[in-house]
Amino acid sequence: MPTSAEPSCLPTSAEPYGRVVVRAALWLALLAPFFYSTYGLANWLASTREHVGSIVFSWEHHVPFLAWTILPYWSINLFYGLSLLLNDSRQGVDRLAGRYLTAQIVAVTCFILFPLTATFVRSATTGLPGFLFAVLGGFDKPFNQAPSLHIALLVIIWDHWRQRLGGPLLPLWHGWCFLIGASVLTTWQHHFIDIPTGALLGVFALWLFPSKGELPFAGFRLSASSMARRLALCYGLGAIAALGGAAIGVFFSATALVLLWPALGLAIVAFGYAGAGAKVFQKPQDGRVSLASRILLWPHRLGATINLLAWTRKLPPVVAIADGVFLGRFPAAAEAHGFDTVIDLAAELERPRTSTGRWISFPMLDLLPPPADMLDKAVAAIEPARRQGTVLVCCALGFQRSATVVARWLVATGRSHTLAQAQKTLAASGRPVLFQDEPA
Repeated sequence: MPTSAEPSCLPTSAEPYGRVVVRAALWLALLAPFFYSTYGLANWLASTREHVGSIVFSWEHHVPFLAWTILPYWSINLFYGLSLLLNDSRQGVDRLAGRYLTAQIVAVTCFILFPLTATFVRSATTGLPGFLFAVLGGFDKPFNQAPSLHIALLVIIWDHWRQRLGGPLLPLWHGWCFLIGASVLTTWQHHFIDIPTGALLGVFALWLFPSKGELPFAGFRLSASSMARRLALCYGLGAIAALGGAAIGVFFSATALVLLWPALGLAIVAFGYAGAGAKVFQKPQDGRVSLASRILLWPHRLGATINLLAWTRKLPPVVAIADGVFLGRFPAAAEAHGFDTVIDLAAELERPRTSTGRWISFPMLDLLPPPADMLDKAVAAIEPARRQGTVLVCCALGFQRSATVVARWLVATGRSHTLAQAQKTLAASGRPVLFQDEPA
């Protein structure tokens, strides 16, 4: 998010802006007919069914109908096109279009497989709101409910502009987006359950096509490691169990759909172990994960944090190894402040939000041998950091990934003659350690 007090809503393109506009126009030429054709198809298919159910909470009958909120509701169409046109690169256009397309495909698939209907009956509306409702009713029938495509697109567009606006425009943007989001209820277009499911879809689209860095599916190759495949299977089965719980539980209470959240998070982790690697966590070198990763993988991070505390609660958080280098578990903010540099190897955990010290992250998947290039970079980072003060080398528990890196640092700097000797040194530190001798 920009820190400048001045708004920066116009693109400052490093490539000719004309090429960016052409790319955006081509995408719009594809996306517009794709939207109306697939959205209309889902509506038509739902209308041919004898019965289409609904998911409605009793309190929703008290939501007021506010005709004027059709204005913010419709405004998303303007921002949809402008967001494509106002980009600084063709890659930015492609990634935004990828998010739009993802939201569209997933939402329409859900509309076809699991159609729902809105139960509200609006009274006649006049004036400009009446005209806009009439236009909307021309193609939008009372189906296509969960996940709300409107909300999914809102999440995508909100994220696009929050990174481009600053100063007083930014809170105004947040406020207008809130109105757009609330309008799906106050125009009686959607029921509540459509909102969180739509938001989850929007965040997934942000994760699948991040604005920066590698695409999570880029270069995917099925892992040759039997351990990685077993872990992928375990996480995959967990995702299926959570999905099954949501599918069965919804017949008893709509709140069971909250299980879709951990189901998606576990599926992403399974994808990482299956071959995508640590990049599924979207954790750059400063340790601060993307917004989409923070939200989607929060249930997994919560489980990892509970596991961390369960295994290390009776152990000292860190142990001194040699010459200002410490080995330990993933630190809380207060613990991190006690070191000049934190070298973090835990892909699955996020740097504490209030941590302000020097932080270097080399994300590695738990329980697997680290990739050779990442291992070498982590080892090489210790000595320069040590010259600037104390260094904590950590992973989740401080037992495996960090121990492997510190042991290799001891050998690389001549503090131990052999890897076996370095491992004995760490084993004698009083902290349980495991070693991954063969990098992937």
